[in-house]
Amino acid sequence: MNKRQEDLLVLLEKAQTKFGYLSEETMAELAKSLALSVSDVYGVATFYSFLSTKPLGRNVIRICKSMACYLKHYQTITNTVEKEIGIKPGETTPDGKFSFQLTNCIGACDKAPAMMINNDVYDNLTPRKISRILKAYK
Repeated sequence: MNKRQEDLLVLLEKAQTKFGYLSEETMAELAKSLALSVSDVYGVATFYSFLSTKPLGRNVIRICKSMACYLKHYQTITNTVEKEIGIKPGETTPDGKFSFQLTNCIGACDKAPAMMINNDVYDNLTPRKISRILKAYK
């Protein structure tokens, strides 16, 4: 990765924090400022699962689907979240409270199954624990 690409990732993260997602306009401005093509910027923005090119809900739920979590009841965890908030992975609730995403790793493999809500990690999940956690965000 060259210096411009390293700068790009940092700038994309800052833009997402500021605006909540990466709009086409934001990506075009970053491309111009770093002398990169818009397709290069878009490629980076869509490669990383923690970046989004569409608006997200106030609370972003990320379920880890890595092998460690997959082997520890990943499907039960995913089904429980779907049932609790009424949407499937890749969707946002109509009221904008939650977005639900699957990701490859959240860095909690030793305490699988795990999920993140915004920047908070929840581990050793059970359906009951998920229900309690989500109620705190509603």
